[in-house]
Amino acid sequence: MDLRVGIGYDVHAFAENRRLVLGGVGIDHPRGLAGHSDADVLAHAVIDALLGAASLGDIGQIFPDTDPSLRDADSMELLARVYGLMAERGTRILNIDSVVICELPKIAPHVGAIKAKISRALGGLPVERIGVKGKTSEGMGFTGRREGIAAQAVALVRLD
Repeated sequence: MDLRVGIGYDVHAFAENRRLVLGGVGIDHPRGLAGHSDADVLAHAVIDALLGAASLGDIGQIFPDTDPSLRDADSMELLARVYGLMAERGTRILNIDSVVICELPKIAPHVGAIKAKISRALGGLPVERIGVKGKTSEGMGFTGRREGIAAQAVALVRLD
């Protein structure tokens, strides 16, 4: 059995007149995140963790921000495309764990919906195999100053 681990990280600054999307879920917040796509910082971290575990590069190589067709792209669709690439190569996702780092919004009320969205994008990966947590920076750094949101993810996969 060939097990592989991947790590993903992403960060986006807050921006006016943008919808906040985390893990495919629209969240009521006065500002969204700046980015070429929908700026779903959690989905991007998960994508990078999966691509890294499968040795398929990174999100910028697969979905470059210079590609106009990806402007305002739905990151859950990008995650589903990554799942397809992995399935083609016989890579099975065993589990994902992630953390969203921000002072606000609070993540806990959205965890169930986020896990369900990620599960659907990953071909029905059981929600019990998906970890999503929210943490604050205790007022320190750019997330503590409420300038943006960061996310980290780890993925365990099996290559068949």
